[in-house]
Amino acid sequence: MMVDRPIGIAGAGSIGCFVGGMLAAGGARVALLARPRVIGEIESHGLKLSSFEGDERLIAPSQLTLSDDPNILSRVGVVLVTVKSADTPEIADVIAQHAPHDAVVISLQNGVGNAPVLRQRLPGRRVLAGMVPFNVVAPGEGRFHRATSGDIIIEQDDAGTAKQLSVPGLAMRPTADIAGVQWGKLIVNLNNALNALSGLPLREQLVQRAWRRLFADQIAEALAAIEAEGIKPVSPTPIPVSWLPHLLRLPDALFSPLLGRTMKIDPQARSSMWEDLQRGRRTEIDYLQGVITGIADRRHLAAPLSRRIVALIKSAEAAGRGSPELKPGDVRSDFVKH
Repeated sequence: MMVDRPIGIAGAGSIGCFVGGMLAAGGARVALLARPRVIGEIESHGLKLSSFEGDERLIAPSQLTLSDDPNILSRVGVVLVTVKSADTPEIADVIAQHAPHDAVVISLQNGVGNAPVLRQRLPGRRVLAGMVPFNVVAPGEGRFHRATSGDIIIEQDDAGTAKQLSVPGLAMRPTADIAGVQWGKLIVNLNNALNALSGLPLREQLVQRAWRRLFADQIAEALAAIEAEGIKPVSPTPIPVSWLPHLLRLPDALFSPLLGRTMKIDPQARSSMWEDLQRGRRTEIDYLQGVITGIADRRHLAAPLSRRIVALIKSAEAAGRGSPELKPGDVRSDFVKH
């Protein structure tokens, strides 16, 4: 491990607690900047980590530094940023005030715009972009369950940060094209909203062709927008992103074996956006479908399905009753394919 100082997790929610816990299990000193509710759960029950592969770990509270006071970052060598995208400016100001100037700052957030925001608000500091391909669900009582597969990808640097942060059970790999990787993940993350609207477990949703066709149409809109911007996304799976719309539209009998070969998904896994709706939290829809509609506005593209899904998620947020548990036809309502 390259870090002779603690690793700070700035905004330890589901991803932050899982990643921080795995780093602690691998021998790193970890400081979790978290909300009092999360701290209370860990102090009462320990930090319980599990995965779809059957791995189980219990990290004792004494193995971690826990606080809701940002001064917990005052001696760290690395800051892993895991807050929601809307909170990036605020956490950047916290880091600027409390973290050492030579600490490496790594964004492990959804979306494509967080590292630029961090760089703008943290001039002179080393900021790296990253991508977390898996999702983590938080059933409560200090448990954080990794429900899908994949390795964390971090922007390549001369210090070999990705390799040096890797621990058993949590691989981090470098890339020379982090922007392409993040755009590829954004495309896959367009299903987060569909999953949240359905209320179904991810696997159950993805084996239904009607939901997959909605996902395929979402990707087709996104690819048209991204191509107009001159962006070349890198797929987070072995399948090129340009193939995804065609593969998602396959009949169930042909698609299901393909899903099993390209991604491992826990039967009860759901998207983080579903969890946000269930807990009455603001979602990241503006940083996913909202990015596509923003490009469409600039490029005079239609993107009607993306706009429809943004509206449905914002309606569900306002209602505050969790997932609306829509059917595919409900999402298609008022949507005219162009």
